[in-house]
Amino acid sequence: MPPPNSFDQPNRLLIVRLDRIGDVVLTTPVIQRLREAYPTAFIAMMVRPACRELLEGNPSLNEVISYDKDGRHHSWWSTIRFAWGLRHYQFDTAIVVHPTRRSHWIIWLAGIPRRIGYHRKDSWLLTHRLPHRKQEGSKHEAEYAMELLQVLGLEASQTLRPFVPVASTRAQEVDQRLAQRGIKAGETLVAVHPSASCLSKRWMPDRFAQVADQLIETYGVRVVLIAGSGDDARNAEAVERAMRHRPINMAGQLSVGELAALLKRCRLLISNDSGPVHVAAALGIPGVALFGRAQPGVNAARWRPLGPRHVVLDKSGPSRFTSIDELTIEEVYAAATSLLS
Repeated sequence: MPPPNSFDQPNRLLIVRLDRIGDVVLTTPVIQRLREAYPTAFIAMMVRPACRELLEGNPSLNEVISYDKDGRHHSWWSTIRFAWGLRHYQFDTAIVVHPTRRSHWIIWLAGIPRRIGYHRKDSWLLTHRLPHRKQEGSKHEAEYAMELLQVLGLEASQTLRPFVPVASTRAQEVDQRLAQRGIKAGETLVAVHPSASCLSKRWMPDRFAQVADQLIETYGVRVVLIAGSGDDARNAEAVERAMRHRPINMAGQLSVGELAALLKRCRLLISNDSGPVHVAAALGIPGVALFGRAQPGVNAARWRPLGPRHVVLDKSGPSRFTSIDELTIEEVYAAATSLLS
């Protein structure tokens, strides 16, 4: 790998991250650090369409570019056309934060001369490669992302604080939808997100239901269920069926921008290890994050929310990885009450 100072200062940068909501949120400190280092540079970020609203309105970005791998860019020919279309931006530097073959091929086909990423998945297409050690889970994901900037000779930020803007139009839309559900201005909202990307990250629906019921009975809060569509929404429905008190179920009904606006209205989020905990943390909303996995690379050390008022519940240790089911109703309720009090 060429030494950091063997090239000119970048003027047109592309950050690439094509995975999920939380991953993109945890990359926003990289955006901020690049803007601090290069105040006059053109900086764009390429993400999936579903994540676009997380970045629109970010003052450190000049543009957000959508790559729709599961839709109109699914075929390789459409991906090649997409990559060629990037050439008109005249990017001089690309940083691939999450290594995928498509990401590496896209920035190579786009003719970007400086291509930074990890030594993984067709990384021979890159000009600068760092060892891929994320599976060790010894650092936070935001720290791993920040490491890539050492190729540019930049030191990591002293503070890793994610940022998510909330559009006023989205906030108004969410206020209207809550009003239609009978939520009055000033009522205390608690969001519950009972889903996650895989089964081993999901606490049982009946336990979420019991915690939610207790909070309603003790604090008089209104509980809002949030989740994606499909299987995620069915998980939220299972929580709703198990509750004694009727929640507001908005699972499968919110865009990412609307999710952020809703969370900003809430006093608290209770969630499995999933994207909403990172959105809430970026907005300064307190949260209880539930962890429990059998691999070090997906542990709380790597994926905990970066916020001032978050409680992470995880019974795993340095040599012991536990099931999320080991977390009790009492522990989750106690964590929630500590943040509501």
